[in-house]
Amino acid sequence: MQQPGEDFYCDEALSGRTPVTVVAETGDVLAFEHTRPFWPVHVVVVPKQHVPSLTDLGDADAALLGRVLAVVRQVAADVERQHGACRVLTNLGRYQDSKHLHFHVCSGAPRHPDTD
Repeated sequence: MQQPGEDFYCDEALSGRTPVTVVAETGDVLAFEHTRPFWPVHVVVVPKQHVPSLTDLGDADAALLGRVLAVVRQVAADVERQHGACRVLTNLGRYQDSKHLHFHVCSGAPRHPDTD
């Protein structure tokens, strides 16, 4: 069961409580600039419906995952074209701070040292 505060995306970004800079948007997917970027270019792509993680789609179907990945591909292609390279990653289990499926599309050297 999800605890309060475990889903930044539903609780803050998607609700409008925390303003975000939109990079791309469809009817069911939002891509926006990370609010606390770890890389110089750091975009987050999330489904607008709550989906727990890549390995636990909850009530969502695989078609939604396909639509999320289509936006990830679009954003990654744009970042790669503009910056020459990018990373695409998602976290699972204890590495997943917000319990809502999200992909990071990033470019550049990390801004903060990794503390894991």
